[in-house]
Amino acid sequence: MTIHQLCKDPESPNNGSPTLYYDDEADTFLFQSWKIQDARRISGISIPEHETIIEFPKRLLGLFPQLKDGEYYSCDGALVQAIAPVEQGNDG
Repeated sequence: MTIHQLCKDPESPNNGSPTLYYDDEADTFLFQSWKIQDARRISGISIPEHETIIEFPKRLLGLFPQLKDGEYYSCDGALVQAIAPVEQGNDG
């Protein structure tokens, strides 16, 4: 499994999160973002035990990969499969 960092929130105060990744083995996207601290906000949502809900600002929707001609491209225009993997031990 190789995880590729696609985009970080350019407005993050500590440049650590939110961050979008791509897992080339599972062919899925991973999203690191903020935990929802106030449980009342999500109390009406049925969340299975194996799932969680994260929060991210709407300005980040533009950072999600775009499908063009059958290929996914990151926010900077790079082909998703061509992006270098994240180094082991790098927490983003």
